[in-house]
Order: sequence, then structure tokens, then C-alpha cells
Amino acid sequence: MPRPGSAPRWAAAAGRWGCRLLVMLLLLLLVPGPGGASEITFELPDNAKQCFYEDITQGTKCTLEFQVITGGHYDVDCRLEDPDGNVLYKEMKKQYDSFTFIASKNGTYKFCFSNEFSTFTHKTVYFDFQVGEDPPLFPSENRVSALTQMESACVSIHEALKSVIDYQTHFRLREAQGRSRAEDLNTRVAYWSVGEALILLVVSIGQVFLLKSFFSDKRTTTTRVGS
Repeated sequence: MPRPGSAPRWAAAAGRWGCRLLVMLLLLLLVPGPGGASEITFELPDNAKQCFYEDITQGTKCTLEFQVITGGHYDVDCRLEDPDGNVLYKEMKKQYDSFTFIASKNGTYKFCFSNEFSTFTHKTVYFDFQVGEDPPLFPSENRVSALTQMESACVSIHEALKSVIDYQTHFRLREAQGRSRAEDLNTRVAYWSVGEALILLVVSIGQVFLLKSFFSDKRTTTTRVGS
């Protein structure tokens, strides 16, 4: 039989470990992403150009990923320049792409999205610009000694959550793009149905008047010529 008082001690220990685990999970969920990460969805009107700027230090690894969600043929021009104006990346009429580079110098890098080739349709563009690596989950993660089992589990959960966030973003973009295509198709079908109805109405009225002209009596006039 358990000794008197042993159950409360075990319960207290389990409660302390549960509180610690809860606190660590909350810290895990609240930990910030990369310090220079930017994730924006914006409207790009026709005949317009939108530029963004980011201060980057030399040797920092950066990744630019973008995708056109709605508008036209779902394409846009993209251009990335270093502080001296040298072109690092340039693509014309791309639907989506990803580009990774390492900053060769300190300064302000500029990347622009252009819809100047379109004269009627505006676009909705999503981009994710990541600067640098993720900060360590624990300040002592780079220590010589191995991580504890609890710390290793938190690191694994953190990596899994980052993958989940990436998948969710990807599927949200696909869902938005699919919804835009479906709404555009629905609008075209509605206009086509209205046009067909008008054409059928005009053809029906024309056939009625044509048949009526076939069966109408034509008066003939006779002219008597006197001698």
C-alpha cells in the first residue's frame, strides 16, 4: 500500500511538471520568427509599380518568395536590386517564384513588383521576404552539453509548427486563387447566359415577323388602260 502522504507528493510533482510544460509551450507559440521577415498581401493596380525596401547587413541570407493571387493571367514583373542599383533578380510576367541570395554588402535592398504591362486588370500579390535565420528557441541551445529531453521535444514541436504554418500559408494562397478563378468563371457564365437569352429573344421575334410576312395577303393593284 502507498504510504500516507505519497499521493499528494506525486500529484504536486505532476502539477509542477504540467505547469512547466504549459509555460514552455506558451513560450514556444509566442517566440518571434526571423527578425527581418516580411509577409504582405497587397493590391497592385493596372499600369502601376510598387517597391519595398529592406536594410540588410553583409553576409545575411535572404529569401524572396512571391505569388500572384488574383487578376488577369496571374502574372507580374519582379525586380530585386542591391544598394548600388545592381540587379540581382529580374523576371517578367511570372505567376510565382522564389529567389535566395546572400547580401554582399551593407545597405538598403529594393525589390519591386510591376503591373505596367496591364492596362485593364489589377492584381493581388503576396510576398514573403525572409532576412536571416530563425533565432534559437533557447538561448543556451548552442551550448556544448546536450539538450534535455523536454528542450528537445520543444525544439521538435517548434520545427513542426513552422512547417504547419508554411503549409497553411500555401493552401490559403491556393484557396484564394481558386476562389478568384471560380468567381471569374461564374461571372463569365452569367454574362454568357444573359447574352444567349437576348439572342434567343431576338431570333424568336425575328422568326415570328418572318413567318407572318409569308402568310400576309398582298394587295394587287390593276390598272385599266382605256382605248
